[in-house]
Amino acid sequence: MADQEIEDAVSLALEDAPPRNFRETVDLAINLRDLDLNDPSNRVDEGIVLPNGTGQDTRIVVFAEGETALRARDVADQVMDGDDLEDLGDDSDAAKDLAGETDFFVAEASMMQDIGRYLGTVLGPRGKMPTPLQPDDDVVEVVERMKNTVQVRSRDRRTFHTRVGAADMSAEEIADNVDVILRRIEADLEKGPLNIDSVYVKTTMGPSVEVA
Repeated sequence: MADQEIEDAVSLALEDAPPRNFRETVDLAINLRDLDLNDPSNRVDEGIVLPNGTGQDTRIVVFAEGETALRARDVADQVMDGDDLEDLGDDSDAAKDLAGETDFFVAEASMMQDIGRYLGTVLGPRGKMPTPLQPDDDVVEVVERMKNTVQVRSRDRRTFHTRVGAADMSAEEIADNVDVILRRIEADLEKGPLNIDSVYVKTTMGPSVEVA
């Protein structure tokens, strides 16, 4: 359960957001300090499962064949086989379009080498190389978990953002998501919470509210 300061900040951000005719997301902005982000080992790069979901649709593409592909069709947005992969390798525009519109990729481990060959130059720089699916992994469970996952990346920037929910979720639900993200990031950082300068929460079009 999130502490009251986080929930109060989220409540204020939701209250201060002007009415919109679309479903706004709620975003978290994190400012780091006292870190050399030119050193990749100091950067934040985490896939974090949110306890209350992202509040948005998450598009997931699975590379698989056989029974795994059949099972994946029930839960993934798109399932692609080896032939599809080769076609993408010959069509860089299609590969870039797929990378741009997809949040997460999952692939049978046996296909990872070919994915590296055909799509590595497209997916790698975007931080979207697939999560490998081992033979004993349940593709349905993996995809369902990823639907509630956000990828949190600082790259070489001191300020970075991530989605933590939607404006029609409760302040308590969003605050719990924020709490999970902050705890995970603090665990990653060299000096923990001392490396976090400030944290703000806001809706898409609303004002930022500092999380004390």
